Amino acid sequence: MTNKSIFNWSGGKDSALALYYALQDDRFQIEKLLTNVNSAFGRVSMHGVREVLLEQQAASIGIPLHKLRLPEQPTMKEYNTLMETTMQAFRRQDFTQALFGDIFLEDLKKYREDHLVEVGFTAHFPLWQQDTSVLIRDFLALGFKAIVVCVKAELLDKSFVGRLIDDDFLKDLPAGVDPCGENGEFHTFVYKGPIFRQPIAFNVGEKVFRAYKAPASNDTDERCSPGDAQPVADMGFWFCDLLPGSLSL
Repeated sequence: MTNKSIFNWSGGKDSALALYYALQDDRFQIEKLLTNVNSAFGRVSMHGVREVLLEQQAASIGIPLHKLRLPEQPTMKEYNTLMETTMQAFRRQDFTQALFGDIFLEDLKKYREDHLVEVGFTAHFPLWQQDTSVLIRDFLALGFKAIVVCVKAELLDKSFVGRLIDDDFLKDLPAGVDPCGENGEFHTFVYKGPIFRQPIAFNVGEKVFRAYKAPASNDTDERCSPGDAQPVADMGFWFCDLLPGSLSL
């Protein structure tokens, strides 16, 4: 049985690999990509990638894109309300399945499953509990190419942002940093691979440091949305801006 499905697309490597496997799974009929976008800046939440490049990814994949526009610093309550409204609208269009690129964050998986079942969806995780050192090698062997667009400054310095994901990058990762960045150590933009009809052209722009202050600990509604907004604890990130252009690496 084929189920009308939504794929939660971040534009990064785990998302791309999970979509690659999902497209080969006849249980799913993927008819929509869903991406959270920071409405204040017109960029993919947390990754910082410009909307125009997100749109080019979707066009090259050949699956329609739906953008969930979030406030600059959404509370959990705001995020949950916006997501619930969006998923209810999809449910009225007979969508029943939602797919994600998560690998081993149990609390995030449970959060997604619990909230989706309330609106009539079943969550699926094509990469769940797989060895991340194997996954990243599979990603590269399949011909995917990605560039690092965001790193957590306390774990990776400025030199890591703007680098391509390759053997040298993996060798240079400090001990304790997941090779897929599954704990939020880094985020990527995928610009080439078997799910794309053609590569995404871009130019590498400036590197920018941004610090995010945690909300007051006694205000539980001010916690960020899971994996999509500012962090719960104070921390800084290096971002590499990607500009639409005629070059692809």
